Parts: sequence; structure tokens; C-alpha cells
Amino acid sequence: MAFLPSFEFDDKILAQGAEISRKLDQLRVEKFPTEGQKTLRRFSMAEVAHYLGISPNNLKRLHLEKKGPEPFVVAGGRRFYSAEQMTELRDYLDKHGRSDSKKYVPYRKPGEKLQVIAVVNFKGGSGKTTTTAHLAQHLALTGHRVLTVDLDPQASLSALHGFQPELDKNPSLYDAIRYEDAAPVEDVIRKTNFPLLDIIPANLELQEYEYETPLAMQSPSQEGKRFFTRVAKALDSVSDRCDVVVIDCPPQLGYLTLSALSAATSVLITVHPQMLDLMSMSQFLLMLGNIMKSIKNAGAQVQLDWLRYLITRYEPTDIPQAQMVGFMQSMLAEEILTNPMLKSTAISDAGLTKQTLYEVERSNFNRDTYDRAIDSMDAVNFEIQGLIHQAWGRL
Repeated sequence: MAFLPSFEFDDKILAQGAEISRKLDQLRVEKFPTEGQKTLRRFSMAEVAHYLGISPNNLKRLHLEKKGPEPFVVAGGRRFYSAEQMTELRDYLDKHGRSDSKKYVPYRKPGEKLQVIAVVNFKGGSGKTTTTAHLAQHLALTGHRVLTVDLDPQASLSALHGFQPELDKNPSLYDAIRYEDAAPVEDVIRKTNFPLLDIIPANLELQEYEYETPLAMQSPSQEGKRFFTRVAKALDSVSDRCDVVVIDCPPQLGYLTLSALSAATSVLITVHPQMLDLMSMSQFLLMLGNIMKSIKNAGAQVQLDWLRYLITRYEPTDIPQAQMVGFMQSMLAEEILTNPMLKSTAISDAGLTKQTLYEVERSNFNRDTYDRAIDSMDAVNFEIQGLIHQAWGRL
């Protein structure tokens, strides 16, 4: 009987990691020429009208009257607008629309505080990153100035937006919240392919914050003892350039997650309707509550406008899942979002090319599958958008 040959674990995984990284970069360049930069498709008149909040007929009338930007016309006379043109249309409607046209540009008004949404879950696979990406892009498509922050060292949200940390060498929020030689937050913000959406990408250096904070807590400067203020201070310095911040928190209760929660004005907890996931969430909530009490006693100002649970990867025809949702609603009825995020192959298929539902072409999918997925995603995101506006005191 032959024995398995031994090998050096560190060398092996370094080589495998490098090879995977090289292949992913090759895929990125093939999918997003030139230089691997993501672009964004054009949107149909029906989609543009949907996100602007007007009827397709009104949008068609604007074009016929030569008002607003000129759409792209393809064979068959179908009209499409770029995301930049959607912003132009919104500005045009704001200036020349009806007396209530201010609704077309939903920027924060004086006295309305920056909304910081922390998307959290202790357990991986709950749809946290998918939720963050689609929510941020949806808010941008509906006219909000959005900053999304990838706080997970695994950088999945960054990858969805076309960044590959080990190759792109982009900074992360760690550069702006570290205890020595912190950089201005403006230096770590990057543009995305959505005109109103910026991102602070992630990289493995974020993990340094978890190691440095305990050491800083023992230093005479006292900076470490108020670690929970660092993310809030960083975001406050750029609050004039955005309306909403959406943070993808790491799937652990470390200093990064606690700092994000201390900065948050609202919390969205994603949960897959399975017994093991609910048990995990129960432990997560108990641990989080006790830790947040300790931080609050240390001076943290944790005041939320809202807390909601989002049911993710939901299959309505799955009887055990439906029963689990009913069980959760019996306990958390007022704080579970009305609309669940349905499980869909369209979401996973889009992810194969590092794209979201808002980026992929409908024609590349079974139309019923795509429409079902996008309708579910929009329902969730419009519901969250309503909570944001309600926090601002808007009807």
C-alpha cells in the first residue's frame, strides 16, 4: 500500500491562490474590456420609467418633444438610456416637471441625517453581500447618492464591482481607520460603473484592524478604548457627498462589525429560513446584544431609526421554509420586511460573470425567471428605500 506524499501546506495554498487569482483576472479582462474595467448596459424605456417613477408614456412624450437627453434607438425603434442619461432625465424633471417634481431628485435636504445601513449576519451564505450590492445599486438607480463600503476582508462585494484586491492594490477602509498614519477617507473611495454609486473596496489588510485594536486598547492614548467611533468619524467626513451608506459587514462579531454597527442609523439582518440558520441568528443576536451593551456603557451612541430582518433565498413552495417564515413572523412580525428575497437561478447565473441583476441583460435569461427575480429584488429594495425616506420624515 503506497503512502500519500507529504507536502508543504503554506507553499501549496499560496500556489493555488495565485493560480485562482490569475484565472479570475483573465476572466475579468475577457468580460470587461478595456483593461478589465466594468461598464454598464443601457436601460429600456420601461426600466427608466420604473426607476424615475413616471409612466412609460410620459417618458416617450419627453422624447417626442425633444426634451431631456436623446435616447439610443435600436432596430425596431426601441429606445434605451444610459445610467448617466437617467440622471440627466431626473434633473430635467426636477426643473421642468410638475409642482411636486422635487421627488425626482431624492438627495438629502438640510436637516436630514446621513443614513448608514449596516447589513449583517453571523453566518455565511445568508445573502448578505448579494443584498448589499443590489440595495446600493438600486438606490443609485433611483437617484440617491450612495457610498457602499466593503468591510469584509474576503472582498466579495468588491469583486462584484470589478475590483480584485490582490491585483488592483486598492486601499480599504482600514487605511482611513487605522490607529497610526490614517489616510483621508476621500483617498480610499473609488468610482463604480453606476454614476451615483461609489465604493470603498476591501482587501486583506482590513483584518489588521482586528489585531491592532486590542493592542491600541492597552496604549496610554486611549484611542483603542473608543475604537467604536472610528468608522462613524470616517463616514462623517464625507457625509456631504452622499445620502446613504450601505456597509457589507464581515460574518463575525469582531471590531470591524462593532465599529460599523456603532456608526449605523439602521440595521438590516439577512436570514435564510432554515432551522440551523435561525439557531445561528439567535446566538448572534444574544452575543451582539451583550457586546453592544458593553460598548454603550463605554460611551457609544447607538440609536437606530430602524431594524429589519430580510428573508433571503426564499422558496415559497418549500413547505419547511414557509413554516419557518411563519414561525419568525409570530415573534418578529413588525420587524420582518414584508417582501422576501426569492431564491433565483438568475441571481447566481449573473454572479458567474461578476454581475448583479441590475447589470445583466434580460435577453440572456429565461424571461420569466429574470422577471420573477428582478420583481422580487425591486420589491425588497423599494421597501427599504421607503424606510430611508421615512427616517427623513418624508411621506
